[in-house]
Amino acid sequence: MKTKLPVDHIESIFRSALAEGLIREEDTAVIFYDLDFLAERVQHLASLFPETTLHGIAMKANPLIEVLKYLQNLGMGVETASLGEVTVALKSGYPASRIVFDSPVKTVKELEFALKEGIHLNLDSLDELDRVTFLRQKISSKSTIGLRINPQVGKGTIEESSVAGEYSKFGIPLNSKRKQLLEAFLNHNWLQGVHLHVGSQGCPLELLVKGVEVLYNFAEEVNHTAGRSQIRIFDIGGGLPVSYTSSDHPPLMEEYRNALKTKFPLLFTDQYSLITEFGRWTHANTGFTVSRVEYVKHDPGINTAMIHTGADLFVRECLNPKAWHHQYTLLDRFGIRKGGKDMVPYNLGGPLCFSGDILARNVTLPEVKEGDYLMIQDTGGYTYSMWSRYNSRQTPRILGYRKGKFLILRERESLEDLCNFWK
Repeated sequence: MKTKLPVDHIESIFRSALAEGLIREEDTAVIFYDLDFLAERVQHLASLFPETTLHGIAMKANPLIEVLKYLQNLGMGVETASLGEVTVALKSGYPASRIVFDSPVKTVKELEFALKEGIHLNLDSLDELDRVTFLRQKISSKSTIGLRINPQVGKGTIEESSVAGEYSKFGIPLNSKRKQLLEAFLNHNWLQGVHLHVGSQGCPLELLVKGVEVLYNFAEEVNHTAGRSQIRIFDIGGGLPVSYTSSDHPPLMEEYRNALKTKFPLLFTDQYSLITEFGRWTHANTGFTVSRVEYVKHDPGINTAMIHTGADLFVRECLNPKAWHHQYTLLDRFGIRKGGKDMVPYNLGGPLCFSGDILARNVTLPEVKEGDYLMIQDTGGYTYSMWSRYNSRQTPRILGYRKGKFLILRERESLEDLCNFWK
């Protein structure tokens, strides 16, 4: 299975959108999602794990309701990190049994709501466990419940997306809380799951597998000590890296599955029910963004292409450019790829009023002119979901592409709707 959308395919989609009049004068930037490729990816994911696996695609990667409905129809579940995301999941048609609720700061009311709905809960602390223990005395619930445990196996190469170091704000640290964790499972027969997440995009395969190993050994210890199958739900989280540039060579999903199945075969039997939470792997490579070039500034040794996407859509890329990268292709006003190479490199300047709003620096491109289009690849996840309201920019039109036809997944935000946001 291909891991990225070919540039020729992306160009073809964009030219078709131009020809069909879907890129209007006001559409200074447009986000595209290839829904056929999205379906290929999740169907491939499902084929690699047991049929009983709940694939809770992390909503934080892409919370568009039309995309969520599409994934739900493909048999996927959803992982949520707030009551807002839980509500969006329910409104999108997900049954409670296919929703995972992972927020690290759940209130009593939020816990009560999840328990009444029968949503799977991963509790982030022993204090949260105390709250649920109290609530369960008042509420008859069908929720399955697990504990998020920090396996403390170390960090990846990106600090902000690594969550399994010796310290993490997430989960219960296994090394210092092992005794309390063991007692929690022995004392609560309804506590049947474990959950981990090592991090993403910067965490090598070996680190992800090590995190599962630490938690697997703990689960087996609990079950042996309890003399019963106390822990039956194993949430391996997400985190498998994806390719953003031609120099990236991340592990394939089947390599990750094979490593887990070889080392921990019981996870692939009916002794455990698996949950996965692959958000970036599912979404990132299925989308791309195109921005019109509004101006080109020429300074000694550097050009600046002024475009309509910056830190509003690419927060991480602008604020941590050493860790987050994309590939860029320049198209003319007709959507045809431009050739050649300008001897002077380009900074890609965004539309926001702060100096850090530069999507990329010293990019080699053909000569850029006003009215050209800059194509930014692999923007299907952690882009629109992180939209910034700074400077009150309107959110762009979002198009889906499926079986040769376009769908408007979300219309460009009107100025009236924008004003209503600030009321």
